[in-house]
Amino acid sequence: MHQTRNEIIRGLPLARKGSKYVAYASRNNSNAVPVIIAIRDMLKIASNSKEGKYMIHNKLLKINGQLVTELNQPINLFSIFYADKNYQLVILPTGRFAFEDTKENSRPVRVIGKNAVKDKKIQYGLHDGTSLISKEKINVGDTVFLDFDNKIKKHIAFEKGKNGLVISGKNIGKTGKIIEVLGKNVNLLIKGQTEEVVLQKAQIMIQ
Repeated sequence: MHQTRNEIIRGLPLARKGSKYVAYASRNNSNAVPVIIAIRDMLKIASNSKEGKYMIHNKLLKINGQLVTELNQPINLFSIFYADKNYQLVILPTGRFAFEDTKENSRPVRVIGKNAVKDKKIQYGLHDGTSLISKEKINVGDTVFLDFDNKIKKHIAFEKGKNGLVISGKNIGKTGKIIEVLGKNVNLLIKGQTEEVVLQKAQIMIQ
């Protein structure tokens, strides 16, 4: 699965000049880094696809505690990626993805939708393309922290006074304090200035 270098998403920290085609994530492409780019271009622990396949074959790579099975498998924003040690995929103020060393064994996910299922449970759609079924009352926009078994470790409500990180839209990578929620618009205080974020065009992860 490849795309031309001119088509790569803003977040991938790749040079604009180089080989014509670049690998892309098999799912959730706009919000994820494919394993091959992570290990070859970002972490630089593999030189090529052959070495990447060797690492997969020898069970040296994991995403959120699960073994990696393919080079184009997506590492979603805030996922925990294990290679030689644990890394978390983050978004920088520049709008670029980066890996940070971490000792965490849970990841934050933003709730983007919900539907009722059987036994009075709710299925929640998450920003990374995964889903969660729970009886816990969670609102769209809230952030939950999931362990490697996809069990909720912490729940943070989306509300005034909380700190948020913009993970999509023109303010991507910026953090600020929520000073007002007006329907589908949110006012964030970012570096002393108020920025209006339209939730239909952007997502905010509560921190």
